[in-house]
Amino acid sequence: MNDILERLSQVLEERKQADPNGSYVAGLYAKGLDAILKKIGEEAAETLLAAKDGIPDKIVHEVADLWFHTLVLLAQQGLGPDAVLAELGRRFGLSGLEEKARRRG
Repeated sequence: MNDILERLSQVLEERKQADPNGSYVAGLYAKGLDAILKKIGEEAAETLLAAKDGIPDKIVHEVADLWFHTLVLLAQQGLGPDAVLAELGRRFGLSGLEEKARRRG
C-alpha cells in the first residue's frame, strides 16, 4: 500500500513541472490552492452521497477521488503521504479521546 502512495506522490511532484494544458494535476497546481480546496470539497461531498447510497463500488471510487485530491494538496504544500502516515502512526494505540485532549493542551 505504501508503494502506491509513494509512486503517486512521485508522479504528483513530477506534475509540478508539467504543462498545465496537458496534465490535469498540473492544471490544478496552476489554478492554485483555492482550486485544489474546491475540488477536495466536491470530492468530500460526493463521498458522503456515495455512502448514503450504500453502494460499495461507488464508495470506493469516491474515496479514491478524495484521497487523490488530498494527495495533490499535500504535494502542493510541500508535504507527502509520509507526513500523514507518521501522524497516524503517532496516534496508534491512543484512544480518540486521549488524542483529542493532547491536541488541546
